[in-house]
Amino acid sequence: MIDHDRLFKELLTTFFFEFIELFFPEVATYLERDSLTFLDKEIFTDVTAGEQYEADLVAKVRFRGEESFFLIHTEHQSEARGDFSKRMFRYFARLYEKHALPVYPIALFSYDVPQRPEPTFHRVDFPDFRVLEFNYRVIQLNRLNWRDFLRYQNPVASALMAKMRIAQSDRLRVKFECLCLMATLRLDKARMKLISGFIDTYLRLTAEEERLLQAEISTIEPSTREVVMEIVTSWELQGIEQGLEQGRQQEALSFVLRQLNRRVGSVVPDLEARIRSLSVEKLEDLGEALLDFSEVADLVDWLDREVTP
Repeated sequence: MIDHDRLFKELLTTFFFEFIELFFPEVATYLERDSLTFLDKEIFTDVTAGEQYEADLVAKVRFRGEESFFLIHTEHQSEARGDFSKRMFRYFARLYEKHALPVYPIALFSYDVPQRPEPTFHRVDFPDFRVLEFNYRVIQLNRLNWRDFLRYQNPVASALMAKMRIAQSDRLRVKFECLCLMATLRLDKARMKLISGFIDTYLRLTAEEERLLQAEISTIEPSTREVVMEIVTSWELQGIEQGLEQGRQQEALSFVLRQLNRRVGSVVPDLEARIRSLSVEKLEDLGEALLDFSEVADLVDWLDREVTP
């Protein structure tokens, strides 16, 4: 499973100003770069519904000499989201109420389908007058054409092109252009790895497409080609590392399930699901601990004690 929240938060926190410059250049000119801080998770509780809502990213930065917030909420799933505009207003209102500072609200939609336009406002109307109109900025990636972003020397553009509207026949071309754009940015290795990992996660090519990509890369002028090949090599190494990690986890999981079956008998599906979600390190810890188990309750106690929900 892709951890969309983590990938987008890493991208936006690392390249916050580049993100604002790309989509809201008129705003970026008034921001004071040395004033940027990010708030810890902002949790808003709906007491009546008994639910909690988390604002994805809240940046505090001076705008035209005054403190202000930028609220960026990312939405990765399209189903059952009919109340999004109301939720967006809730995030805005509670942040504004809590800190009493101006809030610039941005919704970033990253899902692939559907491509219908998302609302940009929340209203409360009566027949005789409008009580409220709350507006927010919307970036809907699946309605953006990747070609429109080729001219930007911007790391966020190179990353987000991988999530924009791409025809099946253009997949190879988009990845090639992303690579070429990254090569011109001359980022440090850590930032280059972040961008390249984002692209490779969301734009995986088939074996045939990879072969054609290599042919395209061979046509690039030498200095740029060298940088591009470094990026491609890092993707290949990362893939090998992930494969080894998955193999190690599967081996540890098989061992633990076999030993549990011998020690306490068959494990119910809910418990097995909890075990399957464990990291390699936790599986290895469980492999040692289960030697002292005599009943299923010992397993439950260990999971409750050692694994944070």
